[in-house]
Amino acid sequence: MNPKLLPLTLALAATSALFAQSAHAEDDRFTVRLGAMSVEGSGELSAGTTFRGEPYRFSQDFDFGSRETVPRIEGVFRFSERNRLLFNYFGYDKSKRATLGEAISYDDTTIPAGSFAEAKAKFELASVMYDYAVVETETVSWGLQIGVEYAKLEGKLRAEAGADNYRTSSSEDGYAPVVGTRLTLSPNDRWRFVVQGQYLDADWGDFGDYEGDISRANALVEYRFTPAIGAFVGYDWFKIDARRAGNDGVIGLDQRFKGPMAGVTLSF
Repeated sequence: MNPKLLPLTLALAATSALFAQSAHAEDDRFTVRLGAMSVEGSGELSAGTTFRGEPYRFSQDFDFGSRETVPRIEGVFRFSERNRLLFNYFGYDKSKRATLGEAISYDDTTIPAGSFAEAKAKFELASVMYDYAVVETETVSWGLQIGVEYAKLEGKLRAEAGADNYRTSSSEDGYAPVVGTRLTLSPNDRWRFVVQGQYLDADWGDFGDYEGDISRANALVEYRFTPAIGAFVGYDWFKIDARRAGNDGVIGLDQRFKGPMAGVTLSF
């Protein structure tokens, strides 16, 4: 090679490498995962009070029966090599109804057949987080996250027994800072393995009279058919530990949601 052409050759090679890296970064600048989650919900309701100096405690496990399929949305905006913005949304809406098949009588009271009790629970969780990659290589990316999360928990109870009706509901929502971490493994252009975990403490934000925390962890495996289109499967898990204190005592709710998820990935 002519020595005079060596600087030009190196410059062209560096420019080509830089263009290839920029094109790859541009391909992954926006990533959206649209999918669904098959949710199994369960929990424990507890209460405590003091009456005439004596403490009383109550707890009851409950579930909502069959699984519920709910939407799941997650987005990533990578605006530089180590910096990302993450968005995700999860919503759960489930009801359970128990109906009396035949009349029940005791003393002078009769509960007619067809009487029922129906409970409904609704939970929404949405977050926006900044993710900084402490480690960023071609195959491994490990990031630390901080952001804000919105959570809403709503419960309703309705019962009918003949001419008697009973209805009650309770709802609470708020915002709070959330912290988390992420690990992404990309052994090649086709496969990606992502593990994430986040934690929120109600005392960090505004959730009214409620105390407690929200924890979340998920993992997914993704396959890219093309640089822009892929599919993923994984597993998601949530845990809500909420407590509310009043003049009469403390009411607590330990609610868990978990289940497999699957969907498509769009990247551009």
